[in-house]
Amino acid sequence: MLNNTYIHIPGVGKSLEQKIWAQGIHTWEEFLELEEKILIPPARKARICEEIKKSSEHLASKNYCFFSQCLPSAEHWRAYSAFSDSVAFVDIETTGLSQHRDKITVVGIYNGKESKTYVRDINLDEIVEEFSKYKLLVSFNGARFDLPFIKSEFPDIEFNQLHIDLMYPLRRIGYSGGLKNIEKMLGISRSEDTEGITGFDAVRLWKNYEKRGDQEALDILVKYNKEDIVNLKTIIELTYPKMVEKALRG
Repeated sequence: MLNNTYIHIPGVGKSLEQKIWAQGIHTWEEFLELEEKILIPPARKARICEEIKKSSEHLASKNYCFFSQCLPSAEHWRAYSAFSDSVAFVDIETTGLSQHRDKITVVGIYNGKESKTYVRDINLDEIVEEFSKYKLLVSFNGARFDLPFIKSEFPDIEFNQLHIDLMYPLRRIGYSGGLKNIEKMLGISRSEDTEGITGFDAVRLWKNYEKRGDQEALDILVKYNKEDIVNLKTIIELTYPKMVEKALRG
């Protein structure tokens, strides 16, 4: 979808992008090949051509920072297929909802093949180096919760990557509510150990581990977190075609 995209180009909004698509021009290559036939004022068309060439170079070099800065944040999902080879599916557990009063207990990162877990007072500091490895982050409600929470505890993390907060593109294609509700809508099941566990239960599990040394409670919490991040990949793989279809329809 990224090389079907024009709204990252200065002066191009969704209405002009839709006008381009309506003329049967979808990819950047098609725009350059059929430039003479496209019904757009010549000066604007020339600027778009220059920006397409620049964008193609940045995409070829996998320059995620370029697209992170020029794509509207609500449209970062369009870059998924182009950068899915360097993706981190992210979810955190905390002691509460306030990044000022509460603290992170667990951070889960899944690269599409392997999941890694970072636990407070064990290896949580390692997330600073781990996040630097990725060009694209995928979360659910991460723009408002996960990433600001992490940033408050680890200000050295830049978070200059592309970031897909799945909550918003999912809502546009009819999947609303919390993550667990969307999982059910898509037929994704949880393990017996974590079925029915909520964010409030995650807080309780951490307290049982922290205050009582309950290792089983921590194990369940970690398993719950791992299912969150693994399921994020399943969700985007199932719904991405619908996101593309919705965007192209306008």
